[in-house]
Amino acid sequence: MQKEPKIGTVTGLAWTAVGGTTLEVQAVKMEGTGKLLLTGKLGEVMQESAQVAYSYVRSVKDKLKITEHFEKDYDIHLHFPEGAVPKDGSSAGVTITTAIISVLLQKGVRQDLAMTGEITINGDVLPVGGIKEKVIAANRIGIREVILPFENKVDTTLLPKEILNEMIFHFVKNYNEILNIAFTKEVKNK
Repeated sequence: MQKEPKIGTVTGLAWTAVGGTTLEVQAVKMEGTGKLLLTGKLGEVMQESAQVAYSYVRSVKDKLKITEHFEKDYDIHLHFPEGAVPKDGSSAGVTITTAIISVLLQKGVRQDLAMTGEITINGDVLPVGGIKEKVIAANRIGIREVILPFENKVDTTLLPKEILNEMIFHFVKNYNEILNIAFTKEVKNK
């Protein structure tokens, strides 16, 4: 597993019919007209999550000190590898938001960290399902630090003790709290 920070690549956590898994989100920015492009066999709910994440970033771009007019001058392409595997649900919202901010600020995202949580249009992080399975999946691939919605704190009590003892949890209520956890250099949103 790569530990070096990467721009535009974020590890999310997902729940599938066979248990938890990790989900990589990749983002790139290119000259364009403000389009959001999505690839990777995404369901309707996940497409909506991407739109919400994009709108949230647009709404806080000044606070994030994003000076370029990406909503007019650039397209952002989000790709979810393993295109044959269907992906749906709202729990990738914070992961998608992090990928978008990373490419716009050209700041690396920690690769030893995974996250899950639904994001709202104003940046609130809502609880999601499958926490036990998702954390076990992160642990299985060597990730020992995860960002979870604050309201999912209770779900971590269901984890086996040996996994609980190895993990560091960051419980967040708003996306602002993720900025200084996920990025390698401090990003402030005041």
